[in-house]
Order: sequence, then structure tokens, then C-alpha cells
Amino acid sequence: MKKLYLLALCLCLKSAVFAQSFTLSEAAEVSILTIGPGKQLYDKFGHSAFRINDPANGLDIVYNYGVYDFDTPNFYTKFARGKLLYKLGVSYYEPFLNMYIAQNRWVKEQTLDLPYEQKRAVFNYLQENALPENQHYKYDFFYDNCATKIRDVLVASLGDAITYPDSYVDEPHTFRELIQQNVHWNSWGSLGMDVAIGAVVDVEASPWEHQFLPDYIFKAASAATISNPGGIQPLVAGTETLFQNTPQQESTGFFTSPLFVFILIALFILMMTVKDIRKKSRCRRLDAIVFFSTGLIGFFLLLLWLATDHTATANNYNMLWAFPVNLLLAVFIARKSPPVWLRRYIIFLLLLLIMVVIHWFTGVQEFAYAFIPLFIAMAVRYVFVIGYLKRVQEATE
Repeated sequence: MKKLYLLALCLCLKSAVFAQSFTLSEAAEVSILTIGPGKQLYDKFGHSAFRINDPANGLDIVYNYGVYDFDTPNFYTKFARGKLLYKLGVSYYEPFLNMYIAQNRWVKEQTLDLPYEQKRAVFNYLQENALPENQHYKYDFFYDNCATKIRDVLVASLGDAITYPDSYVDEPHTFRELIQQNVHWNSWGSLGMDVAIGAVVDVEASPWEHQFLPDYIFKAASAATISNPGGIQPLVAGTETLFQNTPQQESTGFFTSPLFVFILIALFILMMTVKDIRKKSRCRRLDAIVFFSTGLIGFFLLLLWLATDHTATANNYNMLWAFPVNLLLAVFIARKSPPVWLRRYIIFLLLLLIMVVIHWFTGVQEFAYAFIPLFIAMAVRYVFVIGYLKRVQEATE
């Protein structure tokens, strides 16, 4: 592991050395590198980069838009607020390739069929972008990332000469469905994303928008055409697998999965509710925990929606079940004799849970499947508390 960190560090060292004046030879090749998914959540979607190979000048380098600096002041705060700047890193090809081989991630190369002037246009654009004053950009997972930069650089440097047909997308998907292609639904990473991202990702992505994923950058390049003095021809002259990984079965571990954990939580809530019914009592501590935890989650979701630059966290209807106001009212539900109005508030919460179901079935927003047991248990608990508080209030009148 230490070797991987050292190798990654070396890739990012002195990238400014490459950002200087070079003249490509006629034999230079421009290609797109596509890297398969890795083990970590941030690696699950793969990676894309440019390769410039010019043997005549001894030049073989990679332009990588997926670099960020851990030493950035307030790194984690900027990351959480969606204000973290990524940058274009430039590195030697061999250590770049070897890093992904060491991670057992497949690597494919698409060599672009460009005449000399178009190769030079792409190279000059990348060189200009690699200058210290130009290399940073504000990352956006869906609209401005290491994959979309590949497409955008080609369009910016080649203009109308390049054409992307829509045919590379056989069946359109929503943004959330595209994410789920790479992450198992019953994993904590998938759960976290499903909670954090809002209804804005439950709309169908256009073929152009599919290219936020490296796999679709690969497919789009394969289908694209380029116009040059020789006529209109395929953008990609040839595709080569530089490294074929050894597939490894991903272990989901059901007994540590979100679904199993929330089944246990739901069973606990239901058993405590049955116990309360038999004893004709109410576990105030349980109700306070439900209010506090759902309210706290809702508060953070509200911050992600309103206080950050993340485009994917807007319109998040997870706040229907994780209602932020619950955080303020946890102290009231914990009382032996809550205010009269609190019963009506819990009826409101039950209606919000019904709205979750309506939003789900109508396609407004999808929710994490692992939460289904929790939603059922919360609904049962709310119905019980509503009836219990009603009886207590009638007895005191």
C-alpha cells in the first residue's frame, strides 16, 4: 500500500515541467485512456485521461483531470461544500499505467485518427490547460469531472469537426440508475449516495450527459466521427487493451449490509412497540431517539441542499422521513406529558411517510431499498404514538 501512495505522489510531482513548449512530430499519437473500476467507493466509476505519445521527441505523457491536493487549506470543508478545486495533472505514462496495474484495474486505449494539425490542436489545448494559472477547475460529479473533460477538451480543440451521435446509448437511464450500475445497491456506499443526492438525479440523462462516466466516454468516442481533409471518418483508429485485470468477486457481506442492519433496527422498534401496547405505556426514550436521529439526518440533508454548491443534492425528498424539525422537537416527545399539538405533528409525520411512497412510485425520487424495513417500523410507531397520546389527552380532560 505504501508503494501505491509513493507512486501516486510521483505522478503528481513537477507537472509544470511538462507544461512548456513542445513541438509534436508527425508521428505523434493522441489517445484516450479508460481505466476500470477499483475497490474503493471513489474508484468505482473508473477513470479517464489523455495520452500523448511522440517517440520521435521521446515524449510519452498523460494528462489527468482527476487530481486534487490534500494540502489544500480547509480541504474537508471545501469538499463537503462542493467548493474543492480539482486540477489537470501531467505525468509520465509508464508510472501512470503501472499504478493501475498494481490496483488490478483494466486499462484500455483508444488511439484517435487525427491528422497532424488536429493532433497539435488537442496537444496545445492540453498544454495551455496545464499551466499553473489554468490547471484548476471546480469539480462536479455529473457535469465537470475527469471523464467529461475528455469530451469537452476534444470539442473545444476540434470544434465542429467532431460529431457525437446518440447511438452509443442503447437504453437511456436516469443519473441515479447510472450510478447504481457501478455500486451494489445493498452497500453502505450506495446507501450514503441515495440519502445525500436528491430528485434532480432521478431524471433521464441525455446521451451527452451519460458521459459523466468513463465507460460512456469510451462508448461515445467509439461512435464519434471526425471531419478532416480526408473526409468524415471514425474518431477512433484503433482500440487496445493495455492491461486486462483479474476479475475478483465483490463480497457484499449480508450480515454487515445496510438491509440487514435496518431490519434489526426495524425489528427493535416493532418489538418495543408491541411491548408498549401490552404494558399500555410508551417508551419515551425510543421516541426521542427516533426524533433526534431523523431530525439530525434531515438537518444535514438541508445543509447539503441549501448551503453547498453540489448540484446533485438539491430537491432531496429524503427529508420527508428525515424531517429536520424533529431535531428541535425531540425534547418534547421525550416528556411524560407532551404538548397537545405534538399529536397532530406526528400525524403530519405519518403523512410525510405516505408522501415518500407516493414520490417513490410516481418516479419523482427513488429511495434506498434498505430503508424499507425502517419506513414500515416508523409508520407503525407513529400510528401507535398517535393513538397513545390521544388516549392520554382524553384521560386528562
